[in-house]
Amino acid sequence: MKVLIADDDALIRDGLKMILELEKDMEVVGTAANGQDCIGLCLEKSPDLVLMDIRMPVMDGVQATKLIKEQFNNIKILFLTTFKDTEYIISGIKYGAEGYVLKSSSPEVIIDSLRMIKRGNVVYGKDIAAMLSDMVQNNRTITPEEVGITQKEFEIMRCICDGLSNKEIADKLYMGEGTVRNYISNILEKLQLRDRTQLAVFYMKNF
Repeated sequence: MKVLIADDDALIRDGLKMILELEKDMEVVGTAANGQDCIGLCLEKSPDLVLMDIRMPVMDGVQATKLIKEQFNNIKILFLTTFKDTEYIISGIKYGAEGYVLKSSSPEVIIDSLRMIKRGNVVYGKDIAAMLSDMVQNNRTITPEEVGITQKEFEIMRCICDGLSNKEIADKLYMGEGTVRNYISNILEKLQLRDRTQLAVFYMKNF
């Protein structure tokens, strides 16, 4: 997979580049010091994934994500940040980021997160997931029946929220991978959601 790294700290950029290039399935196609340069490199290098810092000069990672998602349907984004910032987290999800991990995460966690996102999963580090859960809790939950969701669809939504891939869901629920894909498509249509990221947030907010 082709990875682009965007971070305003040169030491972090270079360190991440060295770590990722040790992986046989990863190629770092470029590094950027801000969101604006990152967008330019997306045009030039066509990465599969962007490992994106949130707070950067010129253009921050959230605004860069918004513009990247508007221009490129196939580029996935993993935020790498030291900031547990409500506004940034919610905005990043709104604009379509596939995941968040903290900069304090081990190289193994960052590498595994990139691979999971490449496979179509949403990824939140444990600290980020706990914070998201606290942020989106409201005073009233809804039942699956209220939004037309069956018990099996609800189980699949819970699995997606836990970060499971389609294959892992299929194995856990004893069904075919194609059947899982069909269920997910039906859920997205019923709830008028765009992707797995929005589905996971919907689940955390409402159930």
